Parts: sequence; C-alpha cells; structure tokens
Amino acid sequence: MNALLLYPHFPKTFWSFDRFLEMAGVKAFIPPLGILTVASLLPPDWNLRFHDRNVAEEPEADWHWCDLVIVSAMMVQREDFHHLIRKAVGMGKKVAVGGPYPTSLPEHALQSGADYLILDEGEITVPAFLAALELGEPDGVFRAAEKPDVSLSPVPRYDLLQREAYLMMAVQFSRGCPFNCEFCDIINLYGRKPRTKENHQLLAELQTLCDLGWRGSIFMVDDNFIGNQHNVKRLLRDLIPWMREHRYPFNFFTEASVNLAEQPELLELMAQAGFFGVFLGIETPDQDSLAVTRKQQNTRHPLVEACRTINAAGLVIYAGFILGFDGERSGAGERIEAFVAETAIPQPMLGILQALPNTALWTRLEQEGRLLTNADGWCGDQNTLMNFVPTRPSEDIGREYVQALWRMYEPATYLERCLRHCLAITPNPHCSQQINYPLAKAIRLMVRLVWSQGVRRADIRNQFWRQLLDMGRQKPRLLALYLSLCAAGEHFWEYRLLARERLGAQLGHDPLLPPPTVAAVSPREAALVGAE
Repeated sequence: MNALLLYPHFPKTFWSFDRFLEMAGVKAFIPPLGILTVASLLPPDWNLRFHDRNVAEEPEADWHWCDLVIVSAMMVQREDFHHLIRKAVGMGKKVAVGGPYPTSLPEHALQSGADYLILDEGEITVPAFLAALELGEPDGVFRAAEKPDVSLSPVPRYDLLQREAYLMMAVQFSRGCPFNCEFCDIINLYGRKPRTKENHQLLAELQTLCDLGWRGSIFMVDDNFIGNQHNVKRLLRDLIPWMREHRYPFNFFTEASVNLAEQPELLELMAQAGFFGVFLGIETPDQDSLAVTRKQQNTRHPLVEACRTINAAGLVIYAGFILGFDGERSGAGERIEAFVAETAIPQPMLGILQALPNTALWTRLEQEGRLLTNADGWCGDQNTLMNFVPTRPSEDIGREYVQALWRMYEPATYLERCLRHCLAITPNPHCSQQINYPLAKAIRLMVRLVWSQGVRRADIRNQFWRQLLDMGRQKPRLLALYLSLCAAGEHFWEYRLLARERLGAQLGHDPLLPPPTVAAVSPREAALVGAE
C-alpha cells in the first residue's frame, strides 16, 4: 500500500507566529504529533510519504503515486482539510481522515467524501481500520468505546519530518485532564482521567529525537502536564538524570493548570529537568465568570500570586484569556489588560468564547436555544464573534476584544512586559531558559531583530537599546530568552492589525472607533437565531 499522509494548512492565528518564524528561518511552530503516531501504527510494509503543508506542499507526483490519502486535522484547519478530501475524491483515491476535527464533527468529513473515518484515539481505531481494509471494506467509521492504554503507544515517526523546518519538536506524556471546564473539549476527546505513558517510553522518544540529531526546544503537548501529579513527578525524577547524562540536549515547554503554583516540589523538578516555559489557562480574572465556566481550580489561589510564584520558579508564563462568558460584566477586556500589566505576562492569548461541539457549554446553549442557527458545529478562531447569543451584546465583546488586544500589543507596552517578566525569573542553574536555535538561525534572527527594533522603528528604537542594556546588566543568562520574546513581537504587531480587520468586518465598523448606536440584540444575532 502506498499511503500519502497530509497535514493541512493553518490560517493566520495567534499561534501561527508567521512573521517570527520567517525571521528565524523556519516554517512551522511544532510538528503534528497525532499523524506521526498514526504512521507508527500502520503496517511496516506500507510505503509512506508524509507532508506537513505548513512546511512545504506535497509534489503532484505523490498524488499519482499513492493508493490511499490520510489526512488529520484540527477545526482551525477546516478549509484545507476539505480541499484535500475533495481533491483525493476527484482523483479517484481512497481517503481516510482522523484527528480532533472529524472526531468532533464526523458528518463534515462524510459530506466532503471521505471514505474512512478513523476517529477518537488511533491506538484503538487504526487497527480496526486496517482490519476493515484487509476484508476489502470500501468505507467505514471507526470509533472507540473506551480510552486506550497509552503505555502501549508507539514512538512517533519523527524520521518522516523535515525537522530543521520546525521551531520545536513535540512529545506527549499524558492525555486527558482531571478538571471539568464547561467550554473545554479536551475532556470529551480524551477523558477526565489523565492517562500517562511509562517513563521509559518518553525517554525512548527523546532518545529517538536525540539520535536523529535534534538539539533544541521540545513542546510537551499534554493538555495538562500536571493532571496526574504523582506520575509526572516520577517521570521528572527519571528525566533529570537522563538530561544530565546527555548534557541537556533539549529544554521543554508545556501546558499546565494554575494549581502548579501550589506545588513547589513539582516546580523545582521541572526546573531541574529543563523546563523553561508553561502555558496557563487563566481565562479571566473575574471570579464570577470562573465559577460560571466551572474553572474552580483558578479560584483556590490568588491568580496574580500564582503567576508570580511560577515566574519566580524559573518559568516563562504564556497564558490564555477569554471574553464572552455568561454573566460577564462590561469592561472585562480592561480587567484582563490590568491583570496582564500586573503580572507582566509577555504574550497573553486573548480570544472570544466559542461553543465547541459536544462540550457541556454546547449542550447547555443548545438546550437554552442560544446557539446560532448557522453554527453547525463550526466555530471560528480567536478573531470570530461567538457562535451563540451571549448575555451581553456581542458588539461590546468584539470591541473590547480588539481594544484590549490592541493596547496589550502596543509595541512599547509589549517590550516593557518582556523586560519585567524576564527580570522576575530566577535563572536556572541546570540549563538554558530559552527557545534554542541552530547557530546560523540564531544569528539570522538576532540580526533581523536588531535591524527592525533597534534601527528601523523610531517609536521603540531607544527603548530597545535601553532595555537590552538593562537585561545584560541584571540577568545576562536570560538575554537570549528576552531577545526571543522581543522578536516574537513582530508577529503580534501584525496579528493585532489582522484582528482589527477581521472583527471590524463582522461588526460593520472599526472597533477602535466609537461604535454606532446598536440594539441590545444585534442585527447579526437577530438574523441568525431566527424568528421565535
């Protein structure tokens, strides 16, 4: 069997880092771990060709070569996902699809003509798909009634990657999250009982990357790295000597819940193992909104204090915030701005709430008749108004979103946060705290950064040099980390323009200008909800 494995294009989003990646001389942030794991589950006698279309598009000859096309996608990749299915169907190729998007909305893939839907987690459904192929079944939908034992999961096929084209590599230790946030689809996809790999598995994956020549940063893509704290501590105690013996070839970035701040031992172990950053789902500083969305873990410990504890332990904080929760009071965007200013979080990801299919939020809104009639399961990116009727005018939420994003990523404000955040970090005596690049790419990035912010831009030129001097004097070991954060600003300064344009088109006016008079329910909502 000749199988062509494809990963669709991402549109421009907060996480696409387009401008920053271009400056660094790479094509994509991280590789798609799911489809690489699927590749390991396929028969060893199959001929595989893999293309991440965010790195380079596949040659047309590969379409003629293959017998089967396999596509994996998240919801944000919807457009290219359907394009690839339709192209394969048009060429008479069999198409198998999987990933979070078709798992959540299988009917979408069927409507575009996919033959085989390999849903849920591949450790169970890929063997079922292969058995159906062996029997000559022309199509099928393969689902799992249970969650697989990830201790049986194979090492992903990292050898299929153009590794030099990525900013980071990716590994996964656990799946699932113990919490019950109303808006989150992780617990629907992967369950509330975090399942972890065995320590030797993860070390084997790291050894594979090491043997393939990777040196640099690795994203531990667990949705909540500390979901199973006992097993994570056990892993870190084995990872620390492995890193020491291998002379710290990697450093790590991951996602975790805010209760990480309550675990000083865990923070210390993460530092010793080489973790330099963590993404926190803070969502909002409004305690009533956190209660509404069932994010109680963010209410047990003062959030500002939690961020300072994690920051001081040696970790850069990246954080997510959301506007549009039920009962949200006016000015939520300004309160998020104030929180970000107080904690100096450099790169706050601000989004507008979307009801994801099959989540508790989706179910509740559907029962209340508040889902918009065109929602059909699709929700947009961070620059899209809600796919439901909120409890306050969506125009207000959209305007607050753009205004907060605009002000938080004003160049001088952004650079000032980068400085304060880095100065608050305790330098790690064990390894570097930065995104690591090959020397040639690091030089390229620094030259372009100095030209852009230290020479070309008159508005921040003096600040750039003044802050660079401050960092060099006070925290010289963190200078590379600081400069990487500065360079990432080039992406966010373009992204805020895109957000303003996208939301302006949906609102019908520039969200940074005084709004026209609007009704309590907007024309958009009235048209989409339908007459009652």
